Amino acid sequence: MLKLPPSRYFAYLLSLFGLLVSLPLAIAGLVGYWLPGILALLAALGTYDLLQRRHSVSRNYPILANIRYFLESFGPEIRQYFIQSDTEERPFSREQRAIVYQRAKNTLDKRPFGSQLAMYEEGFEWMNHSLQPTRIDNPDFRVVIGADCDKPYQASVFNISAMSFGSLSANAILALNTGARKGGFYHDTGEGSISRYHRQPGGDLVWEIGSGYFGCRNDDGSFSEEKFIENATRDQVKMIEVKLSQGAKPGHGGILPGAKVTPEIAEARGVPVGQDVVSPASHSAFSTPRELLVFIDRLRELSGGKPVGFKLAIGHPWEWFAIVKAMLETGRRPDFIVVDGGEGGTGAAPLEFINRLGMPLTEALLLVHNTLVGTHLREHISIGAAGKITSAFNIARTLALGADWCNAARGYMFALGCIQSLSCHSGKCPTGIATQDPGRSQGLDVANKSERVYHFHHNTVSALANLLAAAGLTHPSELGPEHIIRRVSRNEVSSYLDMYAFLEPGALLRGRTGQAVFDRYWPMADSTSFDPPASIRQLRESKLR
Repeated sequence: MLKLPPSRYFAYLLSLFGLLVSLPLAIAGLVGYWLPGILALLAALGTYDLLQRRHSVSRNYPILANIRYFLESFGPEIRQYFIQSDTEERPFSREQRAIVYQRAKNTLDKRPFGSQLAMYEEGFEWMNHSLQPTRIDNPDFRVVIGADCDKPYQASVFNISAMSFGSLSANAILALNTGARKGGFYHDTGEGSISRYHRQPGGDLVWEIGSGYFGCRNDDGSFSEEKFIENATRDQVKMIEVKLSQGAKPGHGGILPGAKVTPEIAEARGVPVGQDVVSPASHSAFSTPRELLVFIDRLRELSGGKPVGFKLAIGHPWEWFAIVKAMLETGRRPDFIVVDGGEGGTGAAPLEFINRLGMPLTEALLLVHNTLVGTHLREHISIGAAGKITSAFNIARTLALGADWCNAARGYMFALGCIQSLSCHSGKCPTGIATQDPGRSQGLDVANKSERVYHFHHNTVSALANLLAAAGLTHPSELGPEHIIRRVSRNEVSSYLDMYAFLEPGALLRGRTGQAVFDRYWPMADSTSFDPPASIRQLRESKLR
């Protein structure tokens, strides 16, 4: 009995049969040559699928498997644009993106028919209003950073977070900095240093210095004081930020392949053109908490008295406590600390780092704020915070938890026109933002997008002013944990003041706090080392716990 081939070969066999039938017909002039041409291409594809050994699905389903691969290639876009609801955050909801787009375009940002959010579900948050609302005529809120420095800086309450030239295109950097100049807020350079595209518009810069010391490095990758002075003393540079870790990939170094090190990137970073550039996982200029503070003091001196601080994502609590103990014991301290939440991430990173490494912003910010309050250092050190901040309410809740100002990266990318295609790491960004492909980046119009950046900042800060006025406040500094309410169950709500534990001033210096993280790890922390305490090392040496 004749055995028929499996049905999964139907498309391949049909293409072969069609080619055999259509080719003579085309030669006879009965059909166009386009038909056997198409069938020949399909037959060739099916033959290749059968002979290749890399994809078993293709071998089992010649031709048909390619339809699957094609549909899979734009599956995320299908889900994002047609399946997900307006309020589903993956990683930003359509509603979150839409409010940025509308404010960036300076168009109507109002919504009809009430909220789409589930107000009775656990986790819903809101801000209490007052029966005595205030009026705020000037929403240009400022935060003084480095008040004891020779050159303190008055920062906006909402700024552009760290994104390097190299990760972003030249036109994206130009548009961001032009918008920052017009709006009077700062633009963090990212660890890729200060490029010609940061300098050209003239907007305020915070120069981020990572472990690669780009823009201030010797040929061997070590820190160069001479090159640091050259950049740090520029009038455009308002503050210097030492990056200890970032929310996207804490504790992870990186490598920029030589093929991507163009002359412009090499110029900004101070590295050879066309050679691999390594960002180590840790710094070489210091290795202990005390050395970190000495390094910060030296940078402040070399910069001519500009505020100097550091950015970190919180990991092991004893390492953070060791830095604070070093401040207490040496009298040295940073002018500011930027807390980067584990949910941060314009930079591409391994999935486990994105999803499961690093403390989320709420807990990280609370730990940093409480530690400084508990050691009488809070009034001397300003705190910035970054982590999925796109709206005035995001800013308000972050300030209520202890921050003085907020930064945003992805919010400003949306303002530039980012459509969340999730292709930042591929070099194929459809909007010309996260790419070094000139053919793609030239599609980003600097004049238009810089206006969008400016309007997004202005309208978001204006919305913050409206929230504050409705709550009976006059400045973001008045926000506290009592102003933000969260639903903890369907029948119970609680303010941040009651939900979270806040230390009394000096509590850490007096002894036990009643909070496990402080009572367990604060006594263990050592200002002379980031190494784990002896008790932690013993736990690592045995499973008998």
